[in-house]
Order: sequence, then structure tokens, then C-alpha cells
Amino acid sequence: MPQLQRKIRVLECIRQGQIGGGESHLLSLVENLDRNLYEPVVLSFTDGPMIDRLKAMNVPTHIIHTEKPFDIRKWKKVKQLILGEKIDLVHAHGTRANSNVFWAAKSLKLPIIYTVHGWSFHGDQHPLVRKIRVGGEKLLTSKMDVNISVSDSNKKSGQKYLHNFNSEVINNGIDRKRFNPQGNFKNIREELGISSGETLVLFIARFTSHKQPLALLKAFAVAVEKNPSLKLLMVGDGDEKAEALQLVKQLGIQERVIFQSFRQDVPDVLAAADIFVLPSLWEGLPIGLLEAMSMGKAVIGTNVDGTCEVIEHKKNGLLIELSNLTEDLAAAIVQISTDEQMRKEFETNAVLTVKNKFDAAAMTRQIETVYAALTRKDNHHQEKVYNGV
Repeated sequence: MPQLQRKIRVLECIRQGQIGGGESHLLSLVENLDRNLYEPVVLSFTDGPMIDRLKAMNVPTHIIHTEKPFDIRKWKKVKQLILGEKIDLVHAHGTRANSNVFWAAKSLKLPIIYTVHGWSFHGDQHPLVRKIRVGGEKLLTSKMDVNISVSDSNKKSGQKYLHNFNSEVINNGIDRKRFNPQGNFKNIREELGISSGETLVLFIARFTSHKQPLALLKAFAVAVEKNPSLKLLMVGDGDEKAEALQLVKQLGIQERVIFQSFRQDVPDVLAAADIFVLPSLWEGLPIGLLEAMSMGKAVIGTNVDGTCEVIEHKKNGLLIELSNLTEDLAAAIVQISTDEQMRKEFETNAVLTVKNKFDAAAMTRQIETVYAALTRKDNHHQEKVYNGV
């Protein structure tokens, strides 16, 4: 009888166990991997709800706690984990995760992949900070067997700042079974006291400066004066949450804004919304935006890397410029909330956009092609390492 081929054990590495864009990407990837060929093992550098989701999927999951990039103290623990789990291939998702796994992978001569979910350097940073971040990314990308960009614009930004950078472009994909507008969902409006006559604007993201929650609140205060039926639901946590709570009081819009911490029932929350807003300063390829579009929501985003590859202005949503963010965002919210025909057109086209371009199963097949190519090149080395040769 022919000998059965051993499954490839892939260590999927992520910076944290909280649910965010990169974490949602990892969950979709793990869920869609061909288990006849691959056995995923997950390493997270913090605990969180994602860990519970993975355990429910019977995916071996480990936590080596650190919130620091390039935390040399953790590198040997990562190496021990790789040896203990007999890993064949390492896939790092995001800068921080990569900075804490690349040494272990390279010391064991294992192939390693880096998926860039947005760069750690940005135009709004202090020049010295940006220079350091660029240096870190140069080091990491140069050590990889394969770099993956989640959008063309993400790749172009890398080529602009990093000498000789190259990558494969594999767009993020969405689980369209889970994010399906035809599904059955909890009544979140009833739970939160939002009437059927109110137009619900939704923000789901970390409360950090790059997601611009404060700018959204200022824009919403202008918009609600022109359309009093508007209500804003902001779901998330982060550094700017306390300031956002205070700003709502200063703007006098307490009765029109609802705050919630991160929730696990994102499809239910999206089902309750009319408009989804993501006013980011930058993005890789925003999964939250794609989830909203998969649920058939009218969307507003900023004309930045990643987002501009998802939203076709005035076809499946509205793109606004950062240069006049508050005023233009307010106008966009009013426009979509008062033009029902436009909103319906955006909703229909949003679903088609995700179906045609951003499907999780298609994304996974592309990533599996990368896995297969790397493991074919290195199919004897791992057996030698784990057999002590």
C-alpha cells in the first residue's frame, strides 16, 4: 500500500486574541483550510475572544504573552513551541507577530510567510518613529520566503519605502455564509432601544487615532442636525474610548449615540444597521468594511490604501477625502440617509463586490498554493529536524 502523506503543520501567528481585521482574516483562513492537507496550529501573543473561537473549532492554540514587538525574551519560547508542535511552515500575520516569530523559524530553517495587514509606518508619524518602523519592516520582509500583501495599494506602499520589496497580492476574503444578509439574526435594535424609524449609522473598530472615532463623532453631530432621525452605534474599545465618551457630552448628542464594547455577534449587529462608516487614516484591506458590504450595507470610507480598492465611489459606497474629513463625512452620512434609492443601489452592489472579489474560500485556495510551493521545496528538512538528524 502507498504510504499516506503526512499533513503539513502550519503555525498561524497573530499579535493578539482580540477580534480585529487580522484576527478575522486568520479565523477565516483556518476555517477554510483543506484539512486533508494542512493542520493549523495558532500562536497568539495575547488572550482574547478569538482564542475561544479557535478552541471551539478544535484548533490547537497557544498563547505566549507579550505586547511588545521584537521581544527577544519570548523568542526561545516560540522556538520550543515550534519544535513541540512539529511545525513545517510558519505564517505570520502582521508586523508584531512576525517580529516575534521570524528568528525561531529562521533558526530552524523553516519556511516563513509574512502577510502584511497594513504597514507599521504611516505618513502621520513623527519622522524618527517612521524611520525606525521602516527599518523594522525592511528587516522583516527581507527575511521572508514569501511576503503577501492584502491589497495592491499595500504592495505599492511597501515598494515605495522598502528597497527591493516584492510580494504576492492576495485579497482578504469574507465568510459569506456567516455574513449573509438573508440569514436569521437577533433583534439588536430591540436590545438597544433603537426604533424602526431611526436610521442607524454603525462604526465597528478599535477606538484608536488611525480609525478616527473622534472625527466621526464631530461629523455625526453636524449630520444629525440636518437629519434628526439619525442614530450612531459605536462598537469597540481602545485608547480614545474615554475621550469619545466625553466628546459626546460636549457635543450634546448623548441621546443619539450608543456605545458598546467589542461584541462577538458582529453579523447580528451589522444586520441592524443602515449605514457602515470607516473613516480610517490608512488600511491594509479593511475586513470590517468587507463584512458590512457582505451583509448588504451602504458604506462610507476614506480614500486611503485598501479602502479605495473596495469602494467604487457612488457605485457601491462613498469615498471621502481626508483633507476635509469632518465636513465631507457629515455630508456623506446625510446624503445616504436621505436618498433611499442611492442606499438600495449601494446595498445591492456591495454584496456583489464581496461575492466577486473577496470570498474567503477563494482567498484560502490562493494561500494554500503558496503553502504548497514552499513545502515542496523543503519537504525533507523538517523530518530531519524532528527526527533529530
